[in-house]
Amino acid sequence: MSSVHRCVLNCSGCSGLIRLEYNKKTETEEYSPSPDTKKYDTDINALASLLYIFPIFQTLDEQDIEDIVPLLKMKKFAKGSVILKKGDPGSNLFIMISGKAEVLIDERTSIATMDRGDVFGEISLLIGTPIGATIRVVQTVRVLYIPGKDFKGILNKFPSLQIYFARLLAERLSRTNDERFEDFASGIIGNLSEMAPSELFQTLNLNRKTGMLNLALPRGPARATFREGSLINAKYSQKDGEEAFFEILREKKGRFKFIQGLSPEDMSAPELGDFMWLLMEGIRKIDEDNSG
Repeated sequence: MSSVHRCVLNCSGCSGLIRLEYNKKTETEEYSPSPDTKKYDTDINALASLLYIFPIFQTLDEQDIEDIVPLLKMKKFAKGSVILKKGDPGSNLFIMISGKAEVLIDERTSIATMDRGDVFGEISLLIGTPIGATIRVVQTVRVLYIPGKDFKGILNKFPSLQIYFARLLAERLSRTNDERFEDFASGIIGNLSEMAPSELFQTLNLNRKTGMLNLALPRGPARATFREGSLINAKYSQKDGEEAFFEILREKKGRFKFIQGLSPEDMSAPELGDFMWLLMEGIRKIDEDNSG
């Protein structure tokens, strides 16, 4: 490559702000760091190179990276410390650059481990639910993190990252909700305080379920029909289709029951649209209203 990336670090400690500046050099330019800055340039150039290794950044080009790096911050966590606590509201997206952490559903039950390159904290930011599991450090961890308000701005600006996180969200929810889905799919009533509408819809989609979801919500009854995971129709608060689906997504309280099977009419009805687009569009609308 004919270009060289140079990055500058501003850091007031382990939890300080990291500022990476990209300066493209021509072939005729030379960079000769002073002895005082040589070590910093070496460390940060190495860190900048890592950005291209992580899957989250592989969909972005050089200019995209240049726009994002000023938003990144760095933090170090010692062994035994908690990065995220189950039940807390989500506030940051984390990217692990070194170390090892465990994923806990309670104080003693570890269900997974995380290491370099893993991303976490995105589910609560994307669908507005509390943190679903505790992340505790096993070996000293260093992370890059992006505050939630900046993360949402990045998603709006870079469609490729929307796709990346939509797939990541699908994988995470598929793993964590299989057992819970088997309970309510058989007809057992559930509560939206335990499973948010966005999470509920996503689970139906991932498991390619066919049937009708009936909901008792603050503004009256609602329903959504699915065929092999695709959304066929929705009704709520005197609205139909997309608008009804978006309104259901806003609700935080209520009960639901999923009944398998559809009528011949619903089995032949067209889809409302791409499910993931509908989900992300609904969440975007909610974010706009909350910030307005």
